[in-house]
Amino acid sequence: AVVHAAGSVKGLVTDAVWRRGIAVSTAANANALPVAEYTVAAILFAGKRVLAGARAYRAARERLRPLELFPDAGNYHRTVGIVGASRVGRRVIELLQPYDLRILLHDPYLAVPEAGALGIELTDLDSLAARSDVVSIHAPELPETRHLFDAARLARMRTGATLINTSRGSLVDTAALTGELAAGRLHAVLDVTDPEPLPADSPLYELPNVLLTPHLAGSLGNELARMTDTAIDELERYARGLPFRDAVHP
Repeated sequence: AVVHAAGSVKGLVTDAVWRRGIAVSTAANANALPVAEYTVAAILFAGKRVLAGARAYRAARERLRPLELFPDAGNYHRTVGIVGASRVGRRVIELLQPYDLRILLHDPYLAVPEAGALGIELTDLDSLAARSDVVSIHAPELPETRHLFDAARLARMRTGATLINTSRGSLVDTAALTGELAAGRLHAVLDVTDPEPLPADSPLYELPNVLLTPHLAGSLGNELARMTDTAIDELERYARGLPFRDAVHP
């Protein structure tokens, strides 16, 4: 058996593994939780305009009037668009359930009844981009998903909307996004970029409407223990002759 104490096994598992009948397990579900937590925090902070408020307060160094600065701020009945019903995407949807948010989902492999069971509205990607106050990307990196958010799709997003990417940088056209952000039309929370890292002279490091983090949404520090525990649990199941709880299939 191969028991991977981390996320993706794409770089480890070849067809030879399946031909030899080797069982494979992944700790991707355990790693999905901190990514989802980061995303939920980013969604809620985006709605409250926390980043812009912090910058304004730092610059003014005096009492501000938030209602005047951010008359449209808040998370009551905001629309959040989730791109991809992946492990992370589903966990984000689950964690958002207690909040007064409208949740849209785009995933070409998800059926309408399954979306209904998740308690959200399934829609096409262009509609999601146009209707959402916050768009969060959780789709896999595939040839078909490269530049999923290109110039045309970014242009469909509402003025003032926030784009969150904790998936892979290649899903967003960096040049097109940089243009939208430099113009001040959109906001962004980016834990991944293309390229990664960005060139030292990239405007994204300094733009006031961008929160750029160094690919830290996944398991860090004490969160690594969760993946370790998951792998040990899988080893115990294997030793007892039980199927893996988080098995990977061809």
